[in-house]
Amino acid sequence: MDIASIVGFLLAVIFMASSVVMGGGSFAAFIDPASIIVTIGGSLATVMICFPLKNFVRSAVVAKAVFVNKPPSIPELVDELVKLAEISRQEGLLALEAKTQEIKDPFLVMGVQMTADGTRPEVLEYILRTEMEAVNERHKEGKAFFDQWGKMGPSFGMIGTLLGLILMLGNLSDPDALGPGMAVAMITTLYGAVLSNVLCLPFAEKLNYVNKQELQAMEIVVRGILAIQAGDSPRVVAQKLSTFIPPKQRAGRNEKAA
Repeated sequence: MDIASIVGFLLAVIFMASSVVMGGGSFAAFIDPASIIVTIGGSLATVMICFPLKNFVRSAVVAKAVFVNKPPSIPELVDELVKLAEISRQEGLLALEAKTQEIKDPFLVMGVQMTADGTRPEVLEYILRTEMEAVNERHKEGKAFFDQWGKMGPSFGMIGTLLGLILMLGNLSDPDALGPGMAVAMITTLYGAVLSNVLCLPFAEKLNYVNKQELQAMEIVVRGILAIQAGDSPRVVAQKLSTFIPPKQRAGRNEKAA
């Protein structure tokens, strides 16, 4: 679970609700079904126009990664690659294939298997980087969904406000209805702003962050596998990959590599 996403989302809702209570307002005044339909329904409909249906559905499911994701542990990944380098140095590249059952990362398994099969370095790197590009493109689709929805939300909030103002101005014969009518008209603008700034844009940024973390781990795997295939010693592999670890966490790591 991503605690930061959960806590941040809840705090945003709590702070907005608190401002309503402290201002002496009523939550009922902020609920208007027609405004919800225009803002959320209208914006989602236009987002659907922007993507093929299968991408639209898949992108909505990707939202769970905002709250449920497990960032790769870079130090653990480096240690795993250094251990593979030790096995390769002591027993040869073919011995690596027996270790694939113990590896959880499918991308690392792919690299180890190709290394054990004797795949040429340029071919191995090409395949691994192509896989990275494919993963990046898939992740971009999910981010693009929320980016686009974040753009459309405020626009449809304004459209709803204009619709409300038109209806209100058409009823000027009843002065008592102007105040409530103006309030309802402004609610759609509020809905659009909240939709964009509490939901869509933060979700898009978190998905982008998760993508960067995964791509960084994949880059470490590529460099580590190529170093192992080139016959680098475990110490050299550790030194090459330790550049991805924050300086404070590097102390003493390279000395552990044989």
